Amino acid sequence: MMRAGYLKILSCAMVMIFPAALFAADQPAAMLYSHGTALLNGNSIARSSAIFSGDLVQTNADSVANINATGSSVLILNDSLVQYEGSNLKLEHGGVTISTSKLLATRAGSVTVSPAASAWTEFEVRDVDGRVQIAARKGDLTISDDSGTTTLPQGQQVTRDESQSQDDSQSQTQSKKKKKRAAAMAPGAAGGILNSPVAVGIGAGVITGVTVWVLLQGEHPASPVKP
Repeated sequence: MMRAGYLKILSCAMVMIFPAALFAADQPAAMLYSHGTALLNGNSIARSSAIFSGDLVQTNADSVANINATGSSVLILNDSLVQYEGSNLKLEHGGVTISTSKLLATRAGSVTVSPAASAWTEFEVRDVDGRVQIAARKGDLTISDDSGTTTLPQGQQVTRDESQSQDDSQSQTQSKKKKKRAAAMAPGAAGGILNSPVAVGIGAGVITGVTVWVLLQGEHPASPVKP
């Protein structure tokens, strides 16, 4: 009886463990290799470490790092900060060189760069002072930002703004100017002038003068009666 009970418990445990193991096997595994001093989530790594989705990798001025995943290889250039997200990278600043057959994409601000086809593709993305520099080394790229989606052919390069499109910026600037003009022309602006200390002082002086003049006129009637 006890042996039968153990067998039932073991069977239940195997049913729970095997699906979890299969699920873990499907997850993308990646390794990080540093050449020089590199940080993983703020901690220095000696030579290599496993890396998972959401991890931050930072290199300094004289170091680089490699991320090797199934079907993809990423070179993180010096003085860069990158967040690994499994199916894509988030480039905070610096630059990366990517070789992939798994459609590994890179985001820098509002700009997303990805291979145009699921063939072996090599490209470079740099984020410098708010400008995203993109170069298609092998294979075509798809670039998406606030202005839309375009294709960058192999062998060409382009530069995009990291943030919103230029038209949006101009629209916001014009809107701010309109608001300033409206505030200057608002009726409340005139009210502010009338409520100023100078205006109040002048008004008080005029009222006082009129009052004194009326009192003096009261002491010297316009038509005195002779005795």
